[in-house]
Amino acid sequence: MKTIILLPTYNEADNIIPLVREIFNLPIDCSVVVIDDNSPDGTGKLVERAMAEYPRLSILKRPAKSGLAAAYLEGFSYALSKTEADFIVTMDADFSHHPRYLPDLMRAAEAADMVIGSRYVRGGGVRNWSWWRRILSFYGNLYARLVTGVPVRDLTAGFSVIRASHLKQLPLRELSSEGYAWLIELKSAMHALNARIVEVPIIFEERRSGASKISRSIVAEGLISPWRLRRRYGAFRSAQ
Repeated sequence: MKTIILLPTYNEADNIIPLVREIFNLPIDCSVVVIDDNSPDGTGKLVERAMAEYPRLSILKRPAKSGLAAAYLEGFSYALSKTEADFIVTMDADFSHHPRYLPDLMRAAEAADMVIGSRYVRGGGVRNWSWWRRILSFYGNLYARLVTGVPVRDLTAGFSVIRASHLKQLPLRELSSEGYAWLIELKSAMHALNARIVEVPIIFEERRSGASKISRSIVAEGLISPWRLRRRYGAFRSAQ
């Protein structure tokens, strides 16, 4: 199985090379594509230098910071049109999604269309979070699940393995959410296409270095978007 791992970055100079090194030390056959939003801290330059050491490492350079959704859409477009990937992995570049879980996720993907590294199934959890962030995440996911009707416990998870043949069926450019709401929409769209979605437990750890990218606007969209997704993808399922 050919696997492409997508790593969106913005100011991840302290994390990116150690992360790439750990990924390539794993017993999995993969390539890594860093999608860098012109990081002022030189993340992209570090990746370019490391490409001489890691032939299966490449970079998509973007002119400016434009959000998680835009980065992943560009990464998906590249993986689907320029490679022969069987699976596409989405994960954060700050070690909150630890690469040690990749072999487990890849094994589960053999019998699924989407595998989610989940904090909210038995065996999963979070580490080094404040109490308010735990409450926000847990109840935010519960709220999104109840509103959208998508039977996934960790709808805002960004650590996933997606079967490329199924991803090709999605109208990716029509996914209109941003931030964490985009992650909810991606799973809603997969569920609407009757994808086989499974959750594998992970421990989500606070980033090793750098600042969190979460903002009030991202939280606000996470409250509003599930209702829009319920109307759009609920109607899609009804029409099938």
